[in-house]
Amino acid sequence: MNKKLLHAAVFALGGVFAVASAPAVAAEAKSLDELLKLVKTGQAKENRENAARIKRFQAERSRQAQAVEDAKDLVAQEEERSTELETTFEQNDRTINERRKILNDRLGTLKELFGHLTSYAGDLRATVTTSYTGVQFDGREDELTALIEKMAGAEQLPTIAEMEGFWYLFMQEIRETGRVVKFNTEVSSAAGEKESRTVVRIGVWNIVTDEGEYLRYLDGGLQVLARQPVDYMGWAADLVNSPEQINPVGIDPTGPSGGTFLAALINSPTIVERWHQGGTVGYIITAVGVIAVLIAIWRLIVLSLMSMKVSSQLKSTSANTNNPLGRVLKVHEDNPTMDPETLELKLSEAVLKEVPSIENSLNLLKIIAAVAPLLGLLGTVTGMIITFQAITIFGAGDPKAMAGGISGALVTTVLGLCVAIPTVILHTIVDGRAKKILHILDEQTTGLIAEHTEANEGK
Repeated sequence: MNKKLLHAAVFALGGVFAVASAPAVAAEAKSLDELLKLVKTGQAKENRENAARIKRFQAERSRQAQAVEDAKDLVAQEEERSTELETTFEQNDRTINERRKILNDRLGTLKELFGHLTSYAGDLRATVTTSYTGVQFDGREDELTALIEKMAGAEQLPTIAEMEGFWYLFMQEIRETGRVVKFNTEVSSAAGEKESRTVVRIGVWNIVTDEGEYLRYLDGGLQVLARQPVDYMGWAADLVNSPEQINPVGIDPTGPSGGTFLAALINSPTIVERWHQGGTVGYIITAVGVIAVLIAIWRLIVLSLMSMKVSSQLKSTSANTNNPLGRVLKVHEDNPTMDPETLELKLSEAVLKEVPSIENSLNLLKIIAAVAPLLGLLGTVTGMIITFQAITIFGAGDPKAMAGGISGALVTTVLGLCVAIPTVILHTIVDGRAKKILHILDEQTTGLIAEHTEANEGK
């Protein structure tokens, strides 16, 4: 047989073998007998593999069927257990309700007592959380919390000892309200540095250091207030360091942690801070006021010295040119034979020459007294414009911010009045001194003319 015949046989048996394996079998077979043997061997092998597959499949199917049966049994058991648990739950629920009813019946008025006890314990816990006494007595808040949780759980009743402990804490807080106690504790400065210092607790109202600094109770510790009520620090220092039993001291009646009254007191601007609120216009008004005071002092000194010299000249018979009256009298001495009309004109001229030096800067003081209130009004108007512009942008939701802006705007008006009122007074004083000297000059001039006229008429 040639190779063509072998290939024809391979294709004839193609239904038995796979297409992919046929060329390999044909390549190995040398003859038709060999090919038949190979085919027979392959069929036997495949039969064994198929039989093994069927056996495994049947075993797996049996295993899965058993697993399904086991799952069904487990579901049935769990359903039965669920039914039993539901029955047990219902029985327990009925038992709890019955026991709760028995408990409520037996508690009677004690239930109302425990309700009040829980309420007051909560109030006391809120009080001791922020109370200054917490600096000395630790653990009170935890004790009250445990008592409240125990009473709220309704599983256990508070013991007599626990109720007595609550009563003790309540009475302790009341007692400490009226005590002034000195002790050492850790205090944080305004910068956050901690150090041990001597402090005095004034009831539950305030705590002060040995230097008179007021403290606040924050996060379980004491901290120095960034701003202090300066007017009361001296009293506080005396309280800490004085051996006396009774000392005046300023306390905040609104409570601990820098209460509302103390906060308002220390946050109020000082005089210097209010002055700075006046801004540029306030600075100008202040400068004008300083100038007015300096001018007034200068003129008072000059006029006082001038008045002393004039008084001395009144007692002298000879004219001294170091004062206005002496210079006027010098004109009469230099012209003893002059006719009265001409002499009157000469003396009037001499008096007029002295007027500018006597009334020097009086008009400036008058102008400052008139301008200062106007400058204050200008600052107020500009400040109000800025305030209303801020309200337009941010709204009027914060009355404090609006009130602060208006308050700052009114500072310039106050500054203007504070400058104008003293300036008017100083102007009046200086003008009175000047008029007194001018009155003496006029009086002496009139007297000289009268004497000169009588002397000429006698001749």
